[in-house]
Formats: sequence, structure tokens, C-alpha cells
Amino acid sequence: MWQPYASPFDPCPPIPVKEYSTPPHLYLGFQPEDLPQFTPREALYAGTLWKPFYDPYYGPKEKGRGTS
Repeated sequence: MWQPYASPFDPCPPIPVKEYSTPPHLYLGFQPEDLPQFTPREALYAGTLWKPFYDPYYGPKEKGRGTS
């Protein structure tokens, strides 16, 4: 989460707080051996075979992780 600068001359209403999600693979560096895996059916639903790479998307108005 971060707070962007809101200019007093901006014609649009300011967005006081913005947030974004980064995918977990950015922090892994390389794929270690023996990562836990989903079953084939779960992997199709999750979009990845490896559990540490699963990161569901929650919209700004959905309840999930974050401030909602």
C-alpha cells in the first residue's frame, strides 16, 4: 500500500491509498527441489502446479487478504 501525491490542481478526485499485489515467484529466485504440489485437478483450478506459487486475486471490493 502507498499514498500517492495529490496535487491541489488535479481535476480528478484523489485516490488516498493505492495497493497492489506482487506474485510470489518474484521472491523465490529459483525453483527448489521437492516443492509441495497440488493434485492435477487442484492445479487446473489454481493455475499452477506448485503450492508456493499460488496467489489468488481478490478484487478491491472482495473480502480476502488485505484491508477489505
